[in-house]
Order: sequence, then structure tokens, then C-alpha cells
Amino acid sequence: MSDPGFLRRGASGVTVDLRVQPRARRAGLAMAGDTLKAAVTAPPEDGKANDAVIGLLAEAWRLPRSSFEIVKGQAVRSKTVRVSGEPSALAARVGRWMQDHG
Repeated sequence: MSDPGFLRRGASGVTVDLRVQPRARRAGLAMAGDTLKAAVTAPPEDGKANDAVIGLLAEAWRLPRSSFEIVKGQAVRSKTVRVSGEPSALAARVGRWMQDHG
């Protein structure tokens, strides 16, 4: 299975592009076509929504919060998140999540 369009492998992990919906009624992570969407209940102020996004990804993919870092889009809805770790293992973990939640 090839990597989804929102995931890119790097030397020390992967980067994930996603679209965030702050102040959502219910938190969740979903696929919409080739786009990863994250809905969080936190408001987009003082980094609360960004923290919620990292928590949501960490819980969904069963990884420590410390392995996530928002590298682009801190103040906008379109974000790029770096996930530290072995790229192949991370891509496989995301792939399994997609199969379970696709």
C-alpha cells in the first residue's frame, strides 16, 4: 500500500498535512478524499487548538505526544505536523489507522 497523499516520509520521521476545525461539536480524526481532517473542541486561541490536535493524533496513532510538533500553520487551519520516529514504522501505523477508520 502506498502512503496517503497527506503523509511524507523524511530522514527522521514523517510529516502530515491536515486541515483543522477548531470549536467542533465533537473531536475526531477523519479522511475526506486524500485529506486528513482533525476536529477539536478547543478554541483557536493561546495554542489550545494546536495542543488538542497533537493530543488527538497521539491518541489515534498511539504515539507519545512528545513525538509531535507543528512545523507549519500554527495560526491557520491548514497545518503540517512532524512526527518523530522511524519513517517506515510511522507510515505503517498511519496506514493501519486508515484501514480501521477508512
